[in-house]
Amino acid sequence: MSSQPAPASPSGPPHPSAQGGASLSLQQVLLCGAAIVTLSMGIRHGFGLWLTPITVDRGWTREAFSLALAVQNLAWGVAGPFAGMLADRFGALRVLVVGALLYAAGLALMAVSNTAAGFLGSAGVLIGLAQSGTTYAVVYGVIARQIAPERRSWAMGVAAAAGSFGQFLMVPVENWLIGYTGWQNALFAMALAACLIIPLALGLREPQVARRSSGPHQSIGEALREAFGYRSFQLLMLGYFVCGFQVVFIGVHMPSYLKDHGLSPQVATMALALIGLFNIFGTYTAGTLGQRLPKRYLLSAIYGLRSVVILIFLQVPLSPWSVYVFAAVMGVLWLSTVPPTNAIVAQIFGVQHMSMLGGFVFFSHQIGSFLGVWLGGKLYDATGSYDVVWWLAIALGIMAMLANLPVRETAIARRTTPATVRARPQP
Repeated sequence: MSSQPAPASPSGPPHPSAQGGASLSLQQVLLCGAAIVTLSMGIRHGFGLWLTPITVDRGWTREAFSLALAVQNLAWGVAGPFAGMLADRFGALRVLVVGALLYAAGLALMAVSNTAAGFLGSAGVLIGLAQSGTTYAVVYGVIARQIAPERRSWAMGVAAAAGSFGQFLMVPVENWLIGYTGWQNALFAMALAACLIIPLALGLREPQVARRSSGPHQSIGEALREAFGYRSFQLLMLGYFVCGFQVVFIGVHMPSYLKDHGLSPQVATMALALIGLFNIFGTYTAGTLGQRLPKRYLLSAIYGLRSVVILIFLQVPLSPWSVYVFAAVMGVLWLSTVPPTNAIVAQIFGVQHMSMLGGFVFFSHQIGSFLGVWLGGKLYDATGSYDVVWWLAIALGIMAMLANLPVRETAIARRTTPATVRARPQP
């Protein structure tokens, strides 16, 4: 199979450069987009560090904390397609600004919530809505519209690597703030950090011409019917569900898992930082390889290797060094599914509704995230162990490996009529 991206469908919108209109520079898109993802993802990756201090101080169960973060992931997923629709229609700037304000408000309210219900509303609903407007779906929509197809997968890898750098940078900072200022002041500090997204969003203000299609218009309803009726889109969503289950379960519950086995909080902090550090290389490499290799094989390999790594981690004696090795290897695979998955969506369907379709794929990811983080707390409280969820993560990884193999990466064949744009049935 050719390693080059498939040509855009004749019915799809051309790249802005083909329209003869203005577009943002590659450097500007990557710099501002990467910085936004660094802040947004960097803050959320450290939420597991708050589990123990908050539950101990408030007298809550781990399930109560886990439910709030599970709702956060679900709210993020539900709101993602709508944030994407708004970004596709009006540009990313407005969505990013509103998302940043919601992020800051949610973090501040987390610090002052005295009840589990209040915590669920702030840490769960508000921050989930905020993340839908400040993370990959919105930023990747700008990348897809502003960067030529031959560099798109690579650029998405750079943005995903920035999110990993955010984890590597922010997790130790958050841990230090919790230890030296208290968990509430640490949340206030993160609220101020979230506000930095607003000036950065100005760098992603898109020229109007870049958001218009000069080809046949495809409505939102037509785009959704086309995508959800396409088997490859369904398989990508299934794989992303597994991705969400695995990474959010590990990111939130691993600090407590290690503490239960007698390891210090510093080991957990180092492990989360190592995941972020090595994921910088993993996501960048995945984006680069996605320009040269079939992306479906790349995705299958990532999911399969995750299952192998988790299995080995559970079988070897637990020690700081086994944790560090696990974190480093898992870090390479952590968000490396993001660039090839989103690049395939843009490659198949074009960029007119990229943010919206990316939001729906990510919704599947967040359903998995909801189940991963909630089941982690629920089954721990029921059994006193995380073992069942670890084995679920292994089984789901194998399922995702098999699901991605038949994905078709070529641009969808469309027949155009005056009223609509429809996908031809797959052979």
